[in-house]
Amino acid sequence: MRVLVTGASGFVGSNLVPALVEAGHDVVAMTRDAGSYDAAEGVDVVEGDLLDPSTLPGVFDDIEAAYYLVHSLQTGEDFEQRDREAATNFTAAASAAGVSRVVYLGGLGETGDDLSPHLRSRQEVEQLLGRGSYELTTLRAAIIVGAGSISFQMVQQLVTKLPVMVAPRWVYTDCQPIAISDVVEYLVGILEAPEAAGETYQIGGPDVLSYREMLTRTAAAMGKRRLVVPVPVLTPNLSAYWVDLVTDIPRSISHPLIEGLRNPVVVTDDSIEAVVPVDRTPFRTAVERALEGEA
Repeated sequence: MRVLVTGASGFVGSNLVPALVEAGHDVVAMTRDAGSYDAAEGVDVVEGDLLDPSTLPGVFDDIEAAYYLVHSLQTGEDFEQRDREAATNFTAAASAAGVSRVVYLGGLGETGDDLSPHLRSRQEVEQLLGRGSYELTTLRAAIIVGAGSISFQMVQQLVTKLPVMVAPRWVYTDCQPIAISDVVEYLVGILEAPEAAGETYQIGGPDVLSYREMLTRTAAAMGKRRLVVPVPVLTPNLSAYWVDLVTDIPRSISHPLIEGLRNPVVVTDDSIEAVVPVDRTPFRTAVERALEGEA
């Protein structure tokens, strides 16, 4: 199958592309700068910018299926508008070219009015992609653990630099992190499951943890012992500035992510296992692999 991967140079895309090649697919990687993209053997590279529709003609030619792995967190406060424009332009271009399948990796979590801007944007993108003439399959995930994951880098830096962490109440919020290797296995497997066309699935690792447990278990995997002290008066907004002081994660990325920590992100429907059974990676193993990759 000839498959287009948008966001090919990102954290998930860079892991997915070689896995698709190994699975026997004819892969096309879309990037805004082909000259700076280190393509795996057998991968075709096309230039395109989803925020500039004039760059998209020809990108989707002969494409049977496409992955949407794009997000705009790093662009600043207007990331929701940029995500909206990118999804709208993708939908129009893919539909016009006759793409039959689209796979979107979105965010796990409840729906409602109390969502953080980040999670709200992820769900809006899903709705916009759903307007296309193709069949959309959505996978919703929480924190993805792996070398290069911004969310995991934030956890790692906090653990590294703070022996004692004074944290807000969101450290008790439940999360179901998932290893990047498992995410890739789901993304590849779902393309080869025709019954998944048009469906939405939740994916997560085998461990449901509070953010406090994630911090302490990451510390243990690094051979450290860390104390996390929750403080009720420390709000997500205040803790975002605290993270600015301790880590080098750009605030355009860290602030929306931290705002989302007040929303539980746990799998409530495991129907994906009947379609793409995956031997899911324990959190400790995922952390150890991520640390090896960072090293």
